[in-house]
Formats: sequence, C-alpha cells, structure tokens
Amino acid sequence: MADLAELPVGADRVADWARELWAEDTASRAMGQELLEAENGRCRLRMPVRQDMTQGHGTCHGGYLFALADSAFAFACNGPGEVVVAASADVTFIAPAHTGDVLIAEAEQETRYGRSGVTRVRITREDDGTLVALFQGRSRSVGTRPERRARTAQSAANNGGTR
Repeated sequence: MADLAELPVGADRVADWARELWAEDTASRAMGQELLEAENGRCRLRMPVRQDMTQGHGTCHGGYLFALADSAFAFACNGPGEVVVAASADVTFIAPAHTGDVLIAEAEQETRYGRSGVTRVRITREDDGTLVALFQGRSRSVGTRPERRARTAQSAANNGGTR
C-alpha cells in the first residue's frame, strides 16, 4: 500500500482521492484517527485510545472500535469519483483496548460483485499486534460523486429544500 505521507500530491490518483475524502471526514479526524495508507480495495488507519473513549469497565467503548473499523471500511471500498456506502456491518470484539493503546485498522475488500461488495477489517494493538476486533462490512455503490451530488440537490429541490 502507498504511504500517503510519502506520496507527493498528483503522484497517485487514488492517494489524491483519499486525501480529498479524508479532508471531508471530520468525524474520523475528531476521534484522532490518522490515515496511513490507502489504495484500491485496501486501507490502513491508526487511532490512539483516549481517556474520553473509555466506558464504565475502563476499556475502549465498542462504538469507537466500530467507528474506527467503519472508517477503514469506507476508504477500502470507495474509489476516485465513486460513492460507496455501507449496507450492513458487524463486529466481533476479541480483546480489550485501554487508554494509551494505539490501534491499527487494516481493511481489505474481499470481493466486489455488481454494485455490492464485502470488506473485512482487522483492528490490532500497534505495540504487540494483539487482535482487538474483527469487522465485516457489506457495501453498495450508489453512483459517482458528481451524480450523487446532483441527485441530492434535485431531491432537495423536489422536497421543498429538505433532504
């Protein structure tokens, strides 16, 4: 996979697209996620577990683990110009993560059939490689970015300005 920090802008169409999508992904950035690598069908993200991400048992809340996996899933199954969304997903929690742990989410699109696909994500601890969670997401292509924006605008116009 291409390390995005090492690729100059314009050197790789997928890397440029990933940087653009990342710039629009305020939720993932707010959780402290870092986009490490992206290429067609694959992605690698990093996220440190902060104190405000823990639940009553002192471990990372499962919602943050799911969100990390979902972000990696999104970058793995989307591509330049295309809009792919989650149709469904599930996660299996295997080991806890604690404040100070740094997690790595590695996503790989297993298959694409028609407008649908299946992507698997592994979340591990960066320091010792312990498997923390496994995620499987099912995706659906809903068109290209310009087409999607045009449909959304048309839909809003048809509904009196609401979506």
